[in-house]
Amino acid sequence: MSRMIGTVSMGIRAPIIRQGDDLVEIVTNSILEAMKQDGLQPRDRDVVAMTEAIVARSQGNYASVENIAQDVRNKFGGETVGVIFPILSRNRFAICLRGIASGCKKVVLMLSYPSDEVGNHLIDMDLLDEKGVNPYSDVLTEEKYRELFGYTKHPFTGVDYVEYYTNLIRESGAEVEVIFANDPRAVLKYTKNVLNCDIHTRQRTKRLLRAAGAEKVYGLDEIMNTSINGSGCNERYGLLGSNKATEDTVKLFPRDCQDLVENIQQRLLKETGKHLEVMVYGDGAFKDPVGKIWELADPVVSPAYTSGLEGTPNELKLKYLADNDFADLSGDALKDAIKDKIQHKDGSSLVGNMAAQGTTPRRLTDLIGSLCDLTSGSGDKGTPIIYIQGYFDNFTND
Repeated sequence: MSRMIGTVSMGIRAPIIRQGDDLVEIVTNSILEAMKQDGLQPRDRDVVAMTEAIVARSQGNYASVENIAQDVRNKFGGETVGVIFPILSRNRFAICLRGIASGCKKVVLMLSYPSDEVGNHLIDMDLLDEKGVNPYSDVLTEEKYRELFGYTKHPFTGVDYVEYYTNLIRESGAEVEVIFANDPRAVLKYTKNVLNCDIHTRQRTKRLLRAAGAEKVYGLDEIMNTSINGSGCNERYGLLGSNKATEDTVKLFPRDCQDLVENIQQRLLKETGKHLEVMVYGDGAFKDPVGKIWELADPVVSPAYTSGLEGTPNELKLKYLADNDFADLSGDALKDAIKDKIQHKDGSSLVGNMAAQGTTPRRLTDLIGSLCDLTSGSGDKGTPIIYIQGYFDNFTND
């Protein structure tokens, strides 16, 4: 009888991680304990993943509001700075903004609309149409925005982010002016010094600003990219991927974790005799159809992974084969024909092959990281380690 269960994603409980903890030891022992207590049976090419939060916590990779303020002062000279395209998030950006504002005389806050980069909406798109506003060209002052749209609160958080960010900047000691625009160059009428806070479009934004005459341009990836007075830092991503730790500190995205995943892989091979793949994951990449947020506020889904997780799926679409190549077959004959087709894939890319049409053309780490993020959640499950079996199986595996 063939095995009936395919891919399974399991949350593995672990101790609360503190700075300096040995994650190789903790992750390995957590997997071994799951084998002992719950009968987990490892197989080659199972995937072990750990959330970026426990990696950064073990590294002690934190920065304070004052660290951020000092870095902003170092780069912009403490004058007026255009802070453009931030995401609307108390967890992701509020503490960063406190630090930024503390390092400036004045902040020109430019918000994209109707939503931020990851889908948090300030206003409904239909309301833009009703008011005759073109988000691609129109630049709105705060007064005009309020006249047109009033005081809109986020449907999930109940926060008016315009008011919230404005008050936060003033409380941090800076003057503030708010505008709404989607062309980064609009901010240059107010200041030539710009800190662009967008995540996935940051390189284009910097290019457009510099070409249009901006004098100082830094991205959020260039703030806290070196240590300030002994703080944590992230050389590659700066403040991107950071999360609120306390009211005065943020936990930065983990750094230098390639050795970690490879060391865990070697330790698990020694303990289990199986070759497992290992990765660190952050936000998944998927869209909420109700809240409209598409989740990926981290700069990448996975900052480190073992080599077996390189690439994209190379799969055949079973329903295509059943409806086309083998439309005249059924039962065991259909099953055997499809198995034979899968077994005779030669490993070459199926891109452009009709039999692969509709399979998911995304990187393995993005797909698996999204599965991990959905499995672990962001609340109180207490499962920062994810164990996945059967992800690389197909219809032929018994």
